[in-house]
Amino acid sequence: MALLDLIGRVCIKTRGREKNRKCVIVDVVDDNFVIITGPKDLTGVRRRRVNIKHLSITEQKINISRGAPDSEVRRVLASLQEYSVKSKQNTA
Repeated sequence: MALLDLIGRVCIKTRGREKNRKCVIVDVVDDNFVIITGPKDLTGVRRRRVNIKHLSITEQKINISRGAPDSEVRRVLASLQEYSVKSKQNTA
């Protein structure tokens, strides 16, 4: 998968204090890091740089621009009914 194809992907954090919380990739920093956001008022995940290895990337994708602000992400997520993605670990 190309790195720019990751923008807009819904993910689940697998490590850290925000473990098992949903987030969206809004930008790609390099081969190892991406910028994610929850947004914080929806999922508790604030905008931050995260190692890709600490994310479980789902197949769900939203249509946002690169570097989209939290307000744009929130607006697009409001139109989705299914922002409640379960991780593979919890479904087994």
